[in-house]
Amino acid sequence: MKTFTYAKADSAAAAVSGSDAAGVKYIAGGTNLLDLMKLQIETPDKLVDISRLPLDTIDERDDGGLTIGALVPNSDLAADPRVIAGYEVLSRALLAGASGQLRNKASTGGNLLQRTRCYYFYDTATPCNKREPGSGCSAIGGYNRILAVLGTSDQCIATHPSDMAVAMRALGATIITLKADGDKRRIPIDDFYRLPGTTPDVETALEPGELITHIELPAPPKGRQTYRKVRDRASYAFALVSVAGVVDVQDDRIASAALAFGGLGPMPWRDAAVEAALVGKAPSDAAFAAAADALLADARGHGSNDFKIPLARRVLIATLRELTGSAPAGE
Repeated sequence: MKTFTYAKADSAAAAVSGSDAAGVKYIAGGTNLLDLMKLQIETPDKLVDISRLPLDTIDERDDGGLTIGALVPNSDLAADPRVIAGYEVLSRALLAGASGQLRNKASTGGNLLQRTRCYYFYDTATPCNKREPGSGCSAIGGYNRILAVLGTSDQCIATHPSDMAVAMRALGATIITLKADGDKRRIPIDDFYRLPGTTPDVETALEPGELITHIELPAPPKGRQTYRKVRDRASYAFALVSVAGVVDVQDDRIASAALAFGGLGPMPWRDAAVEAALVGKAPSDAAFAAAADALLADARGHGSNDFKIPLARRVLIATLRELTGSAPAGE
């Protein structure tokens, strides 16, 4: 591990002061960052420890929503009665991620910033544009079973690994930050993540030194909620395909739908065309198939991940059947 300096912040303002300099990283739970430092994928000159800042509470707002501190452990967020009652999809997504021990340590803010689990990103002996811009993408033409089929570019086909962030996107979360100059910013989660394009190393809208302090959730949505995750093992495995869904059915018609997907793209994926294909329709396999067509219209496999395209179709249709209480055709 590369030598670095360490500072313990006693306030958010102190944490961001001077943090816009190159080579400064924040550390809270460290469940992803420390692994990357050991491999010398992340090589900060300075670590700023924010783990003792008072950002570990979940507070109700007047509009019925919640404000979640960036340091709330994943296990605490999943178990909070208000989250279970109003945001079941978020609680389910959190419990589907990692292991109990990691959830006890991992922070809400850090979860949003996880780096990809692409094999080649972690193998410093191979080219990777996300790790070393301009070096090439070994996954294109290589073994890419777990990688993306939506939103990719000729530079990168990595996937975003977070389960929690998929649910947060379905719920329309807003990310609250503190910039290095002391200004606060509100970033809708739809604007937070970046597609790889020609700069796959730029993953979010955060500026150098910008610190996530809170995440806001709007009032609980109407309708049924669920999180469905397909993976290679029953636990401690990243999603091949996952769906976070909130669907409200009124008078035998789909009144509203919010759907986000994991395992398919370089960010938690949400496409308005998928939801538009459902709203106003009666729940049916035909409507669900139209939503799947909208989702996968631009999907592109890269060899060993081709199977994700038909798998995503099946998982979405099964999730919509669950959310609308409809049975498969012929049953």
